[in-house]
Amino acid sequence: MIAASAPFLSGSVLDAVDALPLNALRQGARATIVRLGAPQDEGEHEVLLRLIEIGFLPGETVRVVARAAGGREPVAVRLGGQSTFALRRREAELVRVQPEGEGGETA
Repeated sequence: MIAASAPFLSGSVLDAVDALPLNALRQGARATIVRLGAPQDEGEHEVLLRLIEIGFLPGETVRVVARAAGGREPVAVRLGGQSTFALRRREAELVRVQPEGEGGETA
């Protein structure tokens, strides 16, 4: 297991927040990133670094703008109201969010 060395990774005080994986949100739902999951292997470590590089950081807002047919991957998310990214399920599962308002979760 790769050690969680950054304070925003799983294992921080933010773990107390009921956070959902980003891929659990419905299309159109808005949320705030509260933490990033700890990588379980070197592959996830590389994915996590890339997510951090492109701006998936605690405090940033995200909105699910599109989902592939049948709710499969990828999921398109707008980060901070400016940039849109298509994430695979395994990438989106590393991003933990707190939905804004009611009805953000999938049914």
